[in-house]
Amino acid sequence: MKVKRIYLQFLLIFSLFISTPVFAQNFFNTDYDPAKTYILLTHPTVENIEKIRYLIDQRLLFVGETEFIGIYFYAERYDYSQTIRYIRDNNLDKFHLQRLTGTLTIDNIFEPNDFTNNFDIMFSQSKGILLFGGTDIQPEIYGETKTLSEVTDPERHLMELSFVFHLLGSNKNPNFTPFLERNPKYFVIGFDLGMQTMNVATGGTMIQDIPTELYNAKTPQEIVQLNRDDIHRNYWQEIFDNPQLMPYNFHPLRLEIGSFFQTEVHWNKNNISPKVLSNHHQSVENLNDCWEITARSMDGKVIEGIRHKKYPNVFGVQFLPDEPGLFEEKGQFKFAPRDVAESYYQIIGKDGYKFHKLFWKRISKAAN
Repeated sequence: MKVKRIYLQFLLIFSLFISTPVFAQNFFNTDYDPAKTYILLTHPTVENIEKIRYLIDQRLLFVGETEFIGIYFYAERYDYSQTIRYIRDNNLDKFHLQRLTGTLTIDNIFEPNDFTNNFDIMFSQSKGILLFGGTDIQPEIYGETKTLSEVTDPERHLMELSFVFHLLGSNKNPNFTPFLERNPKYFVIGFDLGMQTMNVATGGTMIQDIPTELYNAKTPQEIVQLNRDDIHRNYWQEIFDNPQLMPYNFHPLRLEIGSFFQTEVHWNKNNISPKVLSNHHQSVENLNDCWEITARSMDGKVIEGIRHKKYPNVFGVQFLPDEPGLFEEKGQFKFAPRDVAESYYQIIGKDGYKFHKLFWKRISKAAN
């Protein structure tokens, strides 16, 4: 084990040194401590780091002395100098950054590529990874023409998809041995886009627009006439200019009987469908058979949760459990113009609050 660790550290330093400019954020190359434990974060924006800090401070996420490494592709559209300043100005000594460079294309993300060695090192030196939300994945990756997708950061998706492919494998390349075969307890947990990335990386496809493809509703005016439980983000904002209109919708979940949320999250209120915060217009279409479905929308048309059949700490949800407003009375918002303004905490109610706390408890278990 000692020889292997020395080899990995040497390979890490060498590969990052030759591929990354000196001004980059090279945590593994400069400050990595093998005596510590680390969790990886994709898309480490200021907002996402603030969310992790909040969840820890509110004792919703328990990670002990574990530290965090935000990983990102140099070609992403976000200006990570904001994150650098935020970490520096707030003396966040448990948050670090790793900038990755190399060549990624749609043609090489499902095979060994420029990033493979660094992916292997990051996997070997961490406990797991949290995949955050974001914008649409380019449909060409899952074999479709772009019609209703809103792709704004394609380079981000190339890196995250390739990393998850290396972690979990894919029917795109069935001969590749996924990293988790070496450590099946490693955790991979995705929220919103994070779950979609897990799906596409393993060979799945996406519904490019839920209202159009599932409900034949093509305009905001048509969409807001649907049953509210069938709307997955707030289209009233596109009709009225009102600062109290939230960008989200809250809808209940239909949890699959005997699945992950009952057996491992320990949500035992079978007669209550917890409300979750939703802000997406796409959803999983076809899944690789490595996944089991853990939750759906109330009408069953939208997959809201998945869990890997082989790796116990690999699961994702389509909703957003990391929004701080879910856990405190803060702000007053509306979904529709005639609604009474309420906080997110009021909207999900006591049962929704308990459900989210239990979910973060399960995430904490995976991280420890």
